[in-house]
Amino acid sequence: MDITRHQHGTAKKIGLILCFIILHFFLADLSFGQGNPGKDGPRKKPDTKWSTFIRGGYVYQFDTDLDNSNGSFTADRFFVQPGIRYAPDHTRSFSLAFGYGYDGYDFTGENSFGALQPWDDIHTFRLSTPIRFTKGQNWSFFIVPTLRVTGESGADLNDSLTGGGFAGFAYRLSERLTIGPGIGIISQIEDDASIFPVLIINWKITEALSLETGRGLGATLGPGISLNWRMTEQWHFSLGGRYEKLRFRLDEKAEIPNGIGQDTSIPVFGGVTYNLNSSTRISLIGGFEMAGELQLEDHEGNVLEQQDYENAPFLGFSFYWSF
Repeated sequence: MDITRHQHGTAKKIGLILCFIILHFFLADLSFGQGNPGKDGPRKKPDTKWSTFIRGGYVYQFDTDLDNSNGSFTADRFFVQPGIRYAPDHTRSFSLAFGYGYDGYDFTGENSFGALQPWDDIHTFRLSTPIRFTKGQNWSFFIVPTLRVTGESGADLNDSLTGGGFAGFAYRLSERLTIGPGIGIISQIEDDASIFPVLIINWKITEALSLETGRGLGATLGPGISLNWRMTEQWHFSLGGRYEKLRFRLDEKAEIPNGIGQDTSIPVFGGVTYNLNSSTRISLIGGFEMAGELQLEDHEGNVLEQQDYENAPFLGFSFYWSF
């Protein structure tokens, strides 16, 4: 196998992550705009202090060529996340959310990155406990500890564990605009912990048009920014983009035993959402994974192979149900 060492330019990618990387895990469970519909559909006043929810989805990434080689790959991506929320009053809430994600890769090719069959089935387990409280009518504060296990089938559990936390606040400037900063610290598999600022925006441009950071549509649950158009109470349309990074431990019996795999990209997407009622929605999404890159490292995090891939079309759906 031809192994080349490549010093990865992380500074540029960290810049993309700064505002969005942590939002996907947490902000869907936090409410900043008092009286505004949430990202998961119109909100209704709860009849009880306890509520539960489940969200999930699936995305298929079509056959995608690897740059400078005759290899290619496809990917199936699935996620499901149930959770519970306790809100003793309108000023406080405590949530517990479990998540499972599956990313299945199928590589093909000869004398290429694809021929290595570097990994196949990747599993991600997440646990987060968002806590929110408010001060007066305009201030919201939040803290979110999180744990994740991300690894290929057969990977060592302890070597696949990462965790960290996120805290910040948001200020409601007006009925239409909520904005605020935060900071996150997340450990990485065989890499330095990421310490980064976060920007939260919820801007209701018109009665029908809004700009939001946070959860994007799609089964990969990537964080990002989206422009949303509420055509009717039932039908919503979205355009957006996000940064995605999947870093995981490899199987103990893989081509690179206990190595590390990484898949990064910037998906640009369009979506349509239908709200069946105030607590249930379904979405269809399609788009392209831009600036995609695969990376293979040894068990200590030294880069062995790096491979860019062409813009990758994808299509999928997602759902949300609270009860």
